[in-house]
Amino acid sequence: MHNTVNEPFSNLTKWVVLIGLFCVSFGLMAAVPIQKNNTEAMPDTALIKLSEQLLYSVKTEEPTIMLEKELATIEMERLINGLNDDDAIKTFWINIYNAWFQILATREKKKKPGIFTGKLIPIAGIKFSLDDIEHGILRKYRWKLSKGYLPKLFPGKLIKQLAVAAIDYRIHFALNCGAKSCPPIAFYTYENINTQLDIAAKSFLHSETTFDDAKKQVRVTKIMSWFIADFGGKKGIRKILQEKLQKDVDGYYIKFKPYDWAAELAKFEE
Repeated sequence: MHNTVNEPFSNLTKWVVLIGLFCVSFGLMAAVPIQKNNTEAMPDTALIKLSEQLLYSVKTEEPTIMLEKELATIEMERLINGLNDDDAIKTFWINIYNAWFQILATREKKKKPGIFTGKLIPIAGIKFSLDDIEHGILRKYRWKLSKGYLPKLFPGKLIKQLAVAAIDYRIHFALNCGAKSCPPIAFYTYENINTQLDIAAKSFLHSETTFDDAKKQVRVTKIMSWFIADFGGKKGIRKILQEKLQKDVDGYYIKFKPYDWAAELAKFEE
């Protein structure tokens, strides 16, 4: 006998699924990158210098209010057009992230998770969060909890305009979140960003990676688990270890070390 009692529920389920698929599809379409048109021009070096000055003032414990105000009141068009290639974007936003984490943790007394999610960083008339900077701009609007495999649905036009064209796994060895297991803070410059990121990656991997050749095991930073797609999966991790540490770990079992969240502020590179 035809079950007419369950038919409304069946139809409702179909509509829910269809609406869900539509929303996801529309969200993925909204995550399509926006191409920059002025990539051949020189970036705004004065703008990038502001990020360096802010971070240096944080390190030396000099007042930062005037620099904060200058960054807060620049024109958004200048920010978008002035950071017109990935090296400029990475240099500016890594410095801003590291400076503002220290400001929020010390002066503003913010704690996690609010220190990451709160829109507390005024740049060009907009308030950004640390998550906006890391996962939106520097990680090309990846969904924070997807391990790097999925984009954030509906990231917003502005984040897409500001974001890098390609994800660079090395940024994970440059961003400092105030914990003992975080990488140290360095001062990044546009002219040397690639060399500096290579040094940061090699140094951090050297300090955080251990090998057990007898058991054919390698223990790596937990960061590589949280954002494993950024590193190209486990195959990519093996390739990175080969390139940066000159260690062939083909056939090794990869284990991820526990992360030490104990506070360690002002962890500047010596």
